[in-house]
Amino acid sequence: MAELFDTDPQPLVYWDRKQFTHFQDQIKSLRGTKVVYIGNLSFQTTEPQIYQAFSKIGIIKRVIMGLNRFTKEPCGFCFIEYFNHQCALDAVAFLHGTTLDDRIIRVELDWGYHPSRRYGRGESGGQVRDEKRMDYDEGRGGYGRAAMYHSVPDPSAEAPQVANPGKCSFALL
Repeated sequence: MAELFDTDPQPLVYWDRKQFTHFQDQIKSLRGTKVVYIGNLSFQTTEPQIYQAFSKIGIIKRVIMGLNRFTKEPCGFCFIEYFNHQCALDAVAFLHGTTLDDRIIRVELDWGYHPSRRYGRGESGGQVRDEKRMDYDEGRGGYGRAAMYHSVPDPSAEAPQVANPGKCSFALL
């Protein structure tokens, strides 16, 4: 019987075009790396929570929380440096797609931490992906920056009152 989907999908790897001119250069830099990138964290996730979850893989050398460039508050990502490459590989294999602080996290190998990478790259100082978001996400600071330019319903506002709640009426045009 034919397969309808690929049962062994290849993981997607982010290409950091700011740091690497060619994708293959980035791939080479991942060989032997001891650093992992953790994405899609809640803004409220703390460093002790990260230590608790990721120290089960191996001894952590350091955790670097990603910060908003202007407010210096956490903005949903971090870097973890282990003492050896195998721990980094195990973190990706076992923790990618798991839940931390009620969010499904991304765990990817990273070429290495540099102080300039500690801060979000978005115009607002946070992550670029949060600026493009239109939905409401409490764990990531509410609405994305893109929602500021569009009409977005207020989640705390009451629902509009309906004259006859048990009956629906439709107008055909």
